[in-house]
Amino acid sequence: MHPDIHLLLHHARSAELRGAAPLRTPRPRLRTRLGWAMVEVGLRLVSSSGRRRPSSGLAVRRPSPSAW
Repeated sequence: MHPDIHLLLHHARSAELRGAAPLRTPRPRLRTRLGWAMVEVGLRLVSSSGRRRPSSGLAVRRPSPSAW
């Protein structure tokens, strides 16, 4: 018996199983679905009705050093 006959048998069986399997429709990858879910949650947090939080960063007015 040839030492690699099991590989030939494996390939034949896998081809047979692939032929018998029903066709699947491709689903979006998990990373893509998770990314869009995070975008949706972020947008809901930003647009939620409730008490407005003060913005931080550049929108806060600070006196300039030349005004002192």
